[in-house]
Amino acid sequence: MKPMIDWLDEASLDFPPSAQALGPDSDAPGLLAAGGDLSPARLQAAYSRGIFPWYGDGQPILWWCPDPRMVLQTRHFKLQRSLRKTIARFAAAPGCEIRVDSATQQVLAACASAPREGQAGTWILPEMQAAYLRWARLGVVHSIETWIDGELAGGLYGVNLGRMFFGESMFMRRTDASKIALAALVCLCREHGIEWIDCQQNTGHLASLGAFELPREVFEAHLARTVTQAAPASWAFHHDLWRHLQAESGTESTPTQRDTAT
Repeated sequence: MKPMIDWLDEASLDFPPSAQALGPDSDAPGLLAAGGDLSPARLQAAYSRGIFPWYGDGQPILWWCPDPRMVLQTRHFKLQRSLRKTIARFAAAPGCEIRVDSATQQVLAACASAPREGQAGTWILPEMQAAYLRWARLGVVHSIETWIDGELAGGLYGVNLGRMFFGESMFMRRTDASKIALAALVCLCREHGIEWIDCQQNTGHLASLGAFELPREVFEAHLARTVTQAAPASWAFHHDLWRHLQAESGTESTPTQRDTAT
């Protein structure tokens, strides 16, 4: 018999325990539940427990809580030499700037249309975009945007709860524009004492930037400590925040077992 998942009660914001998510031997590892809605209240209940929606056109809303979990600890962001030079040129150029939350709708749409290796179509459906825009108006969803000569060249968006940031998706129209946005996000997180960025699932691209997998229970323990803290009062990006990358050494640090427990 194939394992079954819970169908959410629309009158309740409760989710099943993450231990009930489908295991690695199933057809959908990490799948926890289906149904419900994409209201800000339900999204908040989900993200605060490490659960996120991900589904395709024609499917019901599917909720996931994978094990292991891909995380970028901001202290271990890998700033390769070539990217360091790119950011230095970007920061010095008068026509280049990082903006936050100035074009969130455009960022969502661009992420939805960006090609993904091994994926046909997009999970960022129109109703998903509308839901995250509603959440953005409440100050929870933020877009980090790379602007070059007055044009949106790349960026990313994600969710901030307390002292935790959940990365959702990124796109680029110019070379390295999404990496520049991620570097800016790392600077913002370091400025505000946010130590982890959730990356949800493993990709080679994220691993090359310093992200790594850790057990779900470790991830959930970190959430329990951080999502209830006060969120940053402002996500504005100022040019002097690039200083958070200047302390990087020429050698890349590697996460240790002790890091995964903090």
